Amino acid sequence: MKKKIIAYERVEESVLQALQKEYEVRHFKSIDPKNDPDFLSFLWEAEGVIGTRFPAEHDLLEKAPNLKIISNVSVGYNNLDIPELTKRNIMATNTPGVLDDTVADLAMGLILCTARRLPELDQYVRSGQWTETLPRDYFGVDVHHKKLGIIGMGRIGQAIAQRAHFGFSMEILYHSRTPKPEAEERFDAVYLSLEDLLQQSDFVCLITPLTPQTEGMIGRKEFQLMKPSAIFINVSRGSTVVESELIEALQNKEIAAAGLDVFIKEPVDPDHALLKMKNVVTLPHIGSSTFETELKMAELAAVNLKAGLNGQKPKNLIDPSVWEAIGESF
Repeated sequence: MKKKIIAYERVEESVLQALQKEYEVRHFKSIDPKNDPDFLSFLWEAEGVIGTRFPAEHDLLEKAPNLKIISNVSVGYNNLDIPELTKRNIMATNTPGVLDDTVADLAMGLILCTARRLPELDQYVRSGQWTETLPRDYFGVDVHHKKLGIIGMGRIGQAIAQRAHFGFSMEILYHSRTPKPEAEERFDAVYLSLEDLLQQSDFVCLITPLTPQTEGMIGRKEFQLMKPSAIFINVSRGSTVVESELIEALQNKEIAAAGLDVFIKEPVDPDHALLKMKNVVTLPHIGSSTFETELKMAELAAVNLKAGLNGQKPKNLIDPSVWEAIGESF
């Protein structure tokens, strides 16, 4: 009898087809996981989950007595209650490394779009307003040779620094939990306190994971430290920013503009205040959303899933202590 696998939300079709050759796979999308009877019935017997945003918390896990592994098609895993999973000896994995360059490309795209006002000027042309030489009111600002402050100098942060330093001759400032000598050597990056980084940077790029320590880390105090000409970029998670205070900072002209790929609530409400601001570039959380990267992430997630189901230690196990507890039981 084939092992039962849940595919949850976004999983590439070619990966699903490959998994279906080995397992009994049911794909669930756009459901209420707490109340969908078909989902809950299948979850009771499922040994594995692969996908995005599976809400692995106590109440749902109570209804998954046979679950061995949850394989996130994502680097972030704030949808997973890791202590609860560890307590139940359920493995959890993610897909680090695969999307570093893709997210870094997007971050630079947001920097360019906000600085040069590209979406706004695209609409200027499309709406027929371009009838004379562009008025100065629509001018943007330079990106090259400016100071870029990166909050979170992990793999993605360093990929952003590489593009900014070598491609745009930007001065790299950064803040992270610990100094990164390799970044300082490669990009002439300067480690600063968060306060000093905010005060000195022309662009502030937030690329931290969402943890209890980073939730709401950028709010009114931090925006008031930034230059009035500064541009804020968020490619981390929406909840790392106090959204209402970002709105206030933009309305009060405490900062010049923002480029956002993430929001506290996703999809964002169509009447959200940020969507009405011309100096804000908004995207639908597309950090990894290219054909190539989404496929690579799904393929890595499938490798992690199969390893866990076959009694092998997955390469990208989030909490290695789980393996210490269950490794000998396979």
